[in-house]
Amino acid sequence: MTQEQVSGSSDNNKKTYIVDANVLLDDPESLFKLRNGCQNEVLVPYHVLLELDKKKKDPRLGHIVAQVVQILKENPDKFKILRADKVAAPFASLVDNFIMDEVEKIEGAILVTNDNIMQLQALLRGINSQPYLESVPFKSEAEHITGFVESREEIFPNCFMWENGKPVYFGNNGERVIGHQNKIWNVIPRNVYQNLALELMTDESVDVVSLQSEAGYGKSFLALAAALHLVLERKACHKIYVIKPMIEIGQSMGLLPGGVNEKMSPYMRYILDLVLKLHKMRPANRIFGKSGEKNNDECNDQFNGLPQFNPMRFELLPLTYIRGMNIENAVVIVDEMQNMTRGESRALLSRMGEGVKCFCLGDTHQIDHPYLNAENNGLNWVVKKFKGNRNYAHLVLKGEKSRGPITDMVIRSGL
Repeated sequence: MTQEQVSGSSDNNKKTYIVDANVLLDDPESLFKLRNGCQNEVLVPYHVLLELDKKKKDPRLGHIVAQVVQILKENPDKFKILRADKVAAPFASLVDNFIMDEVEKIEGAILVTNDNIMQLQALLRGINSQPYLESVPFKSEAEHITGFVESREEIFPNCFMWENGKPVYFGNNGERVIGHQNKIWNVIPRNVYQNLALELMTDESVDVVSLQSEAGYGKSFLALAAALHLVLERKACHKIYVIKPMIEIGQSMGLLPGGVNEKMSPYMRYILDLVLKLHKMRPANRIFGKSGEKNNDECNDQFNGLPQFNPMRFELLPLTYIRGMNIENAVVIVDEMQNMTRGESRALLSRMGEGVKCFCLGDTHQIDHPYLNAENNGLNWVVKKFKGNRNYAHLVLKGEKSRGPITDMVIRSGL
C-alpha cells in the first residue's frame, strides 16, 4: 500500500489518506504534505507502526523512524493511528505486546518507557505512559542555545551579544568587542561565526568548546586549524587526538581487514584530507611520520601516496579504546558527537587530564545512531550540563555560505 483514498468522505473536496510505512520512510514530512494544512485526513494503520518498530534498530533507517514517530507523537490530533483487532503473526510474539497486556491488568498503572513507538501503542490501548524524564534533556539544546544572548540580563560565561552591529564577547577576562579577524594557521574565517569559533577555541581560559551546525560550515576544518596552532605554533599542548564514533551511513561495509589503523581509515579519510589542505596553507611537517626530516617539497611528494600521521603528535582513536586512558597535554577533537550516547560522552570526557583542550563537534540534524535523536545525543547532553561553567563555551555556526554552492542549495532547499 502506498497511498489509498478511502471512499465515503462526506466532503467531496476532502480526501482521506492511509499511509504505508515505505512512504513514511521515504519522506517523514509526507504526513504534513498529504494533510495539506487541514484539508485532508491522514490515517496510519497499526501494522505500519509495527513495521516502523522493526526498522528502528536499522542503522540506515533508525533516524528516519525516530523522525516519523516524533511527528506522530507531537500531533495526535492531526494524524490518527488505526487500531487493529488482531495482530499479524510475524508481530504477535513481540515482547512489547506482552508487556502492555500485563500493564492493562493493573488499574491506574503508568508505563514508563523511552520507546516512543511503545508510547504510541500504549495510547491506543488506553494505557497511561510517559518517558523517564531524567533521560531526556531539553529538546535540541545544542541547537537552541546559539552562544548569543539578547540582553545583558541573560549573560552566561563565554557568550556573545550583538551591540551596534558587532559581537561583544563576555569572556573570563571581561567583556570586549570582537572587531578583529582571526587568522589561525593561515585560515581566514569566511564569516563572523567562524571568526568567533576560532576566538573561543584559542581562548586560554576555555577548556571545552562545543560547535553545532549543519553540514558544511567548517566545524572540523576550524577545529583542526586551531589544534595545529595550539600544538605547533603556540606549543600550549603536545599532541592532537581525533575521536569519532564509528557509525556508518547506508549499507554497512561489514568487517574490515587489517589492524586498528586500517579499519579506521575509511572513517577518518576526511581528516587526512583536511590536514593535508591545512598543510598546503602552512607546513605541518611534524604531524606526519618522518616528514620532519624532509624539506617541504619532499613532504608534498610523500602526500601523493598515503601519508602516515606521526603517533607522537597526531592520533586517530576509535571510541572503543577510550576506557582506561588518561589524556594529558593534548588537543582532543571529538567529531560527530551527535552520534554518541550520554554514557559514551561521559566516559570520553572523564578521560581528560591536565592541559587538555577539547573541541566537541556535531550536527543534531544528522543523527545516524539507531537509538539516538535530537534530544538524547551526546552533544545535546554536553550543552545541557556544561552551560554556565566558566571554562566552557558553545556556539552555533551559520551563514550564507557553507562548504560550497551545492551544499548551500541543500541547506536552503531543506533537502
